[in-house]
Amino acid sequence: MIPRLKELYTKDIISNLKTKFGYKNINMGPKLEKIVINMGLGLDGNDNKILKSCENDLSLLTGQKPVLTKFKKSISNFKTRKGTTAGLKVSLRKDRMYEFLDRLVNIALPRIKDFRGLSKKGFDKKGNYTFGIKEHIIFPEVNFDKVDKIRGLDITLVIKSQGVDHSYELLKQFNFPFKEKETN
Repeated sequence: MIPRLKELYTKDIISNLKTKFGYKNINMGPKLEKIVINMGLGLDGNDNKILKSCENDLSLLTGQKPVLTKFKKSISNFKTRKGTTAGLKVSLRKDRMYEFLDRLVNIALPRIKDFRGLSKKGFDKKGNYTFGIKEHIIFPEVNFDKVDKIRGLDITLVIKSQGVDHSYELLKQFNFPFKEKETN
């Protein structure tokens, strides 16, 4: 079965963007390539019980097993040692990516307490969008009675586009809740 947002992208969104930006063909338009979800553990990366719990939570959110990330350097101020576990990450592509995006936009983000929208400042020069979530328990898949500690997530949407404005318009078409007015 085709995910709902993928079908929406192929039928409506790409044609809307083609008329708005004047693309010669649909392949010139912005396209979501992958979503990378990162959960940093810090000092808790050394504890196997906490690591296993976080791995289970992240696999419930994404539908695939996360990869362990390691520290590349030892930094004494951060109490890190080279080769120890830094966190967990998952790269989602194709159908799983669209299913996760659908759950993120329509279920998880509205569940954030005092949510006013995502900042437009999360775009880099190439048009990729990165934002953070302070509580991973906003997803309904996670049973918050069994969670030992609330952790944050970093989510990066890798977008192949011609610039920031093209990526922004693509995410607006996906109903991303951006702040209307930026306040300093």
